[in-house]
Amino acid sequence: MGFDFDRIIRREHTASVKWDARKDYFGAEDLLPMWVADMDFAAPEAVTRALIERARHPVYGYTLYPDALFEALASWLRDRHGWSIEREWVVWSPGVVPSLYASVRAFTGPGEGVIVQPPVYPPFFSAIADNTRRVVENPLRFDGDRYVFDLDDLARRAAEPGVRLLLLCSPHNPVGRVWTADELSSVLAIARRNRLLVLADEIHHDLVYPGHRHQPLAMLADEPGDIITAVAPSKTFNIPGLGLSALIVPDPGQRDALNKAFGELHVGASNPFGIAAFIAAYLEGGPWLDALIDYLATTRDYVLDFVARRLPGIRAIVPEGTYLIWLDCRGLGMDDLALKEFFISRARLGMNPGTTFGSNGSGYMRLNLGAPRAVVAEALERIEAALA
Repeated sequence: MGFDFDRIIRREHTASVKWDARKDYFGAEDLLPMWVADMDFAAPEAVTRALIERARHPVYGYTLYPDALFEALASWLRDRHGWSIEREWVVWSPGVVPSLYASVRAFTGPGEGVIVQPPVYPPFFSAIADNTRRVVENPLRFDGDRYVFDLDDLARRAAEPGVRLLLLCSPHNPVGRVWTADELSSVLAIARRNRLLVLADEIHHDLVYPGHRHQPLAMLADEPGDIITAVAPSKTFNIPGLGLSALIVPDPGQRDALNKAFGELHVGASNPFGIAAFIAAYLEGGPWLDALIDYLATTRDYVLDFVARRLPGIRAIVPEGTYLIWLDCRGLGMDDLALKEFFISRARLGMNPGTTFGSNGSGYMRLNLGAPRAVVAEALERIEAALA
């Protein structure tokens, strides 16, 4: 089947955060937005068909989670990742970010510590701080080629009094690492030694480039109750606005705690359109995803070559997964305020400043590759012209 990822789809005036929030976030509307982690590609046709079919029924009332929802998730995890799950393990959620918040509330108390590994997705920090818990940083270490875990530091942080939970990003946003089984096993050994619960945010688990393979953390655990896993089709199939994800929670006590945390806020995920899209994406979206990975891999290689040859002072960290690329701009000799202003005022680009991912993101910017290649090329050419 052919999929047209080069098609330009206008998203202005659709209440798109990525396109219609430019004025609020960057102070200008004429920027090329390469920031929010959604893609400018049409979702799989099967998803659109399912939404239209559901819309034809004119009643949009309160909705149960049908058997087909679990079956679609279970078949996808089994066929794509070799992971077999049980129905009773699943807690449905309106999104991975609400799952972070609920998990922090469910498994830690006020003032207790939660480990994060920056630079990392900003809600990891806010889920802790907004719930009056303590952020415990275990920064990733750059070895000159790629980011790796600082396991010695992790062991020290995990042993601190009152540290209860580790939020793991796998594959990692923004640095693009796809952690190996050996790396993850080392993290698990530290967590197990210190009776630390791990919440693995695996929302990018399907977006992995050739030569790499995502390892579900839970498949490495001796005790299933050590791990809670967050997954969703939202990043995979570009449907984050439909708001439905799943937490895989083998331990019944932990499921009760999470359901209580969601229940206290009366937060549900039973949107009939989200359910229809979820099922269609996982049952029929495989060929679309395979084509998408090929397209993104070519775009990634184009960006890496362009940056290396034509953007002096900027280094692109090679992503092994996700459609995001971490740009080391420290060679430009600018502080973070000047760097942000350079990309907004000179390059006319909207990107995520590295400082939003933690203090060790200073001097970096995150570029979203999830757009037609001509758009990505234009973004790079704007940077080149601004540098000139």
